[in-house]
Amino acid sequence: MPGIESVRVLMTSERRRLRLIAVASGKGGVGKSTVAANLAIALARAGRKVGLVDADIYGPSQTRLMAVEGIRPRAEGEKLVPVETPYGVPLLSMGGLVAEGQAIAWRGPMAGGALGQLVDAEWGDAELLVLDLPPGTGDVQLTMVQKHKPAGAVIVSTPQDLALIDARRAVDLFARTGVPVIGLVENMAGYRCPHCGEVSDPFGRGGAEAAAAAMGIGFLGRVPLELAIREASDAGRPPAAGEGADAALFAALAAQVLEWLAANP
Repeated sequence: MPGIESVRVLMTSERRRLRLIAVASGKGGVGKSTVAANLAIALARAGRKVGLVDADIYGPSQTRLMAVEGIRPRAEGEKLVPVETPYGVPLLSMGGLVAEGQAIAWRGPMAGGALGQLVDAEWGDAELLVLDLPPGTGDVQLTMVQKHKPAGAVIVSTPQDLALIDARRAVDLFARTGVPVIGLVENMAGYRCPHCGEVSDPFGRGGAEAAAAAMGIGFLGRVPLELAIREASDAGRPPAAGEGADAALFAALAAQVLEWLAANP
């Protein structure tokens, strides 16, 4: 340009904001870890850079679900480097740091410190971090909320009343700590007999949807009680990584989460 004799160019880099999505439940045994793993994979297949933290310190299961059992994460300086999984979702889990079957007999502060190391790791260009939380509303959840502040939480419950009572407690925890609830997922909702095709509801049906409406939170959908989902999960082949109806179900869940995040920047 006329009159310009010299130009200086300053190259800068902007650290991408890492948004955390907590996947939680009020009680154990409702399939929270399965939902967390498949949600993370579905988000990655939707084009997002996603990491997964197995924050269930006392009962880690994501190394099995994500097919990386026996692989230990390495460290760079004072930070852990996540393990690469076959599904394009890097993972950090206590399951990769302790021997298989070893009990993690830690008090609350030690568990909270371990969670901090898993979250404050070298996540590279990840933009979303899915946290598979332990069940309940104890020390680990409080530490996570206070120190790491998720953008939102997905609550997982089965349809029966006892599970929904505990799901309401989980919702209340996030409400009290200022973490928005993205919505509620009803897991193990309906069983189709592989022989006759008849659908039954051993845990009931619709309870989570009704509870979500009563609490004024979103309902994100149902995951059926299927042998195929259980077998694939145990074998380290999450359904979201494949094709078919189950993959489409988790893709729809991921789409709703992304829509919520876009509306709540």
